[in-house]
Formats: sequence, structure tokens, C-alpha cells
Amino acid sequence: MTQLQIGPHAVQPPVVLAPMAGITNAPFRTLCREFSGGKGLFVSEMITTRALVERNEKTMQLIHFDETEKPRSIQLYGVDPDTVGKAVRMIAEEDLADHIDLNFGCPVPKVTRKGGGSALPYKRHLLRSILREAVTNAGDLPVTMKMRKGIDDDHITFLDAGRIAVQEGVTAIALHGRTAAQHYGGTADWDAIARLKEAVPEIPVLGNGDIWSADDALRMVRETGCDGVVVGRGCLGRPWLFGDLVAAFEGTGTYAKPTLKEVAAVMLRHATLLGEWIGDEARGVIDFRKHVAWYTKGFSIGSELRKKLAIASSLDELDALMSELDLDQPWPVGADGPRGRTSGRNRVVLPDGWLDDPYDRTGVTADAELDTSGG
Repeated sequence: MTQLQIGPHAVQPPVVLAPMAGITNAPFRTLCREFSGGKGLFVSEMITTRALVERNEKTMQLIHFDETEKPRSIQLYGVDPDTVGKAVRMIAEEDLADHIDLNFGCPVPKVTRKGGGSALPYKRHLLRSILREAVTNAGDLPVTMKMRKGIDDDHITFLDAGRIAVQEGVTAIALHGRTAAQHYGGTADWDAIARLKEAVPEIPVLGNGDIWSADDALRMVRETGCDGVVVGRGCLGRPWLFGDLVAAFEGTGTYAKPTLKEVAAVMLRHATLLGEWIGDEARGVIDFRKHVAWYTKGFSIGSELRKKLAIASSLDELDALMSELDLDQPWPVGADGPRGRTSGRNRVVLPDGWLDDPYDRTGVTADAELDTSGG
């Protein structure tokens, strides 16, 4: 494959870490980048534009990058063009990042009920205004966007959104082959990725959805013609997947099949990095708890010990508990499959009257960007 070009940044192999709230913070990005040998693009958690403009303390921590991260990539969520423009200009003028991605794909109710995330592309004029403000204020920084197929099967938006993005100067588009209504259930529609690539040949199109292994990534590229892949849930508890992806795209080496001893070492390092990043060991270990089930999936551990691992409150406790494991266990058969959220179809929560007119810019609630959770 030719390398993926995101503005001035060459991404080879063409692999991107998907932004995931509470997951893709600096420590996790560090692990993924180490396993990839520094190859690929690793995007921050979703950042709320108003919180960034107002310099919310938690948000400013979320945009912290390790000095070895190049390029630095931030994903923004916003529904107000002016606020999005201010946030992008702040990033550009203060040299806070090297690449800006805009989130139009988040399906969670707290985002869509305010007209954000995967709900927003339905409002074509609003989408255009946001993209225009972002690109205009970005200076030399490339602006990309991530989106879904649409709200549901009756409100598909990805082709219109893709054409608008090209017209407004967006550098690349990532498409998750699901609607907002699907959340993370069912099977991703890779045919939609192929259709988008055909519709907007002017810029790179990246595919996202159901990449559980490096072979899945190669298959997506072959079947859709996309220019690269975006990996989300497939790397939960498996940061070494990015090493596999490099090996797959470069045609070198074999894939990682770590023993439980090797997995335990990565777990301890992950928890340590979180504590250093947060500035508090106990809080770091507590934040790590959600990763335990992903790292240990498929291994024979026992319910009681698994529970203890998931409530550990210090690095010493975590280390001691892992010493009780049968660390010689090989990588479990089937552990490379689906992981993370698998919720199926749900009603998409939208602002009142949102679907009445796809070209009406009204309907965004007044508090749409007051959420400072970072997404």
C-alpha cells in the first residue's frame, strides 16, 4: 500500500487508533505506540470544544501529549460553529496539536440528545458551517472527521456528509460502518465504506468497524479499497495489536501471542503509567480497573481472583495478585475476537424536532457544549 497522507503527515502503515472516552489517554497511547514501533497515528480522547476554550482543568489534562508523540492528534466534539472555530484556532495558535479530528460518530445518548456526534450530519447546513469554521481557523493543521453511516436505516447521511467535507477542505474521512441506532451491535457495513471511497476519491477514506485482528484490517482494505483503517474496540486489553498491524501491512514477522506472564507485565506497566499521568498511584490503579477484564479475556483465572484484580487499589496489590496467576498459560484460543461493548439496536435520543428538516440549523440545545466530561 502507498502511505496514508494526513496533510503534511505521512502515516505508514495506514493505521489509526480510534478515540475512545476514558481509554485513549496518554498512557494507553504510549503502550500502543511502543508496540507499533512509533508507526501509525494515535488520537486523543474526544474533547469538548467549549471546555477547551474555557480551559477546563480536566480537559487541559486530556490534551497532554508525551514528548515522543508525533504527530499529536486531538479529536474535538462540538455543535456550535463559532465555538468549534475558537477551539481550533486555540489549538493552532498555541501549538497544542499537529492534527485535528472532528467527532461526528459518537452514538451515546448524552451526545446525540444535544445534537452532537452521529446526530449532527443529518443537519447538512450545520455540518457545513462547523467544517468551514474548523478548516478556516486551523491554519496549516490538517482537519479530518469521523462519522457513522447515519442516525438509522431511514436517515442515512454518510454520502452527503462526505461530499460536504470535500467541499469544505477536510483532509480525510473515517467511516464507522454502523448507524447510531446500531451502537456497537450487529455487523459493520463495509460496503458503505467502499461506497464512500467511490463517492469522494479526492481525499483518503479510512474504514472503521469490526477490526478484531490484523488480518481483518488487510481484508477491509482489500474489500473496500479504503486508504487505511481505524481500530477501536479491537485493541482493548491488546495494545500489541498495533505491532500485529505493522507486521501485517509491512509483510514482516508474525503476530503476538503473549503468555499470561507477558500480559501481566503489560497490565502492571499500564497501571503504572496511569498513576504517573494522573499524579496519584491509587487513582491510576483505580482507573486501570476497567481494563482488567479485557486484558484477561479467555485466560483461566477463576472468578474470585478475577474480582480481586478488578478492585485492586495499589500497584503492590495488583502485582501480588498477578503473582497468584498461572502465568505460564499461552494466549487463549478465540481471544482475538470481539471485545468491548456489543449493544444492539436502540432508539437514538435526539433533540425535539431534530428530524423535521435536514437543512434547518435550529434545534441545537443551549447547553449542547456545556458538558466538560471530555466525551
